Amino acid sequence: MRIGIVTETYPPEINGVALTVQGLAEGLASCGHQVEVVRPRQRVEGDADRVASLLVRGAALPRYPGLRFGLPAGRRLLRHWHAQRPDAVYIATEGPLGHSALNAARRLGIPVASGFHTRFDDYAAHYGLGFLTPLVRAHLCRFHRRSAATLVPTQALHDELQALGVTNACVLRRAVDTTLFRPARRDPALRATWRAHGGTPVVLYVGRIAAEKNPELAIAAFRALQARVPAARYVWVGDGPLRAELAATHPDFIYAGVQRGEALARHYASADLFLFPSLSETFGNVTLEAMASGLAVVAFDHGATREHVIDDVNGRRIDIGDRTGFIAAALELALDAPRRARLGHNARASVAALAPDAVVAEFAALLRSLAEECPHGPLATAGI
Repeated sequence: MRIGIVTETYPPEINGVALTVQGLAEGLASCGHQVEVVRPRQRVEGDADRVASLLVRGAALPRYPGLRFGLPAGRRLLRHWHAQRPDAVYIATEGPLGHSALNAARRLGIPVASGFHTRFDDYAAHYGLGFLTPLVRAHLCRFHRRSAATLVPTQALHDELQALGVTNACVLRRAVDTTLFRPARRDPALRATWRAHGGTPVVLYVGRIAAEKNPELAIAAFRALQARVPAARYVWVGDGPLRAELAATHPDFIYAGVQRGEALARHYASADLFLFPSLSETFGNVTLEAMASGLAVVAFDHGATREHVIDDVNGRRIDIGDRTGFIAAALELALDAPRRARLGHNARASVAALAPDAVVAEFAALLRSLAEECPHGPLATAGI
């Protein structure tokens, strides 16, 4: 098949959406499909990608240094897709570029699947704009109702969208690379640079350091541990708008910056406990990466945790909003090495079947079904 993928974010940007879309694009290409990614041109382009790209204009995303969003490119996409028509288009983001791509594809009669990756409606409240939440949610629902299928990573989100009138929602599982993320990458030399010797517990954070990730709760949990074990270490992997403030107010934390590939895998495997306090995720890829790395995870009953964590079997699943329970669970695991090891071992085993190849095959099958079921050809294309 010839497949177009439209996204406002893509590596070398580091976030769950960018990495998920890259995995799908490269997976489709490796299966022999012709894939083209439509995305904004970045200030610093990464290494040569393994899939073709159509670069469009973008602009900086406010309060998120290093991230950009795509500007509308409807006319260009009309001309381009009219000349090189995809069998199906997948739109991963609902920004200006995604909106213009949806309009162009519908005008040309190209079947469209969209992805619900980010809870922009929830993000509004974290930036003092909670009054906009209903408007943002309504916009997201209108956008996704216009596609032939809306791909979501969890059954809970599927059910929520169905209740909101997005009746085309369907679940596409998220994958995790268990060859990259694995316990064998534990690195004593790296732990030594953290001054974590012997049984010193190391707590890990991976992700954007931003208000919507609820970092204050993770910090409170760590401080409770530190009161019992003063030598405990907290390693933060990532960057974001709160990093400078966090470094100023918590200078004893270890700030590893953005890590990729095997370096990121070593950071996961070299830690002992993964705290994920966010409630703004549609999924939370880092949860699966931590589990694949053999880490015990403490997270709320939401997103990936609801789908993959069984409480006190392969992690701790805390009732949503139970701050006291979150802190207590983190402290208990941090102080109980045998229990951590049991949960971490079970976590690794529980995600072993989430192979990227299987997820890409599901994605390709869905796009093929849309292409085969498309009931009409191009609509009016005058002026292209």
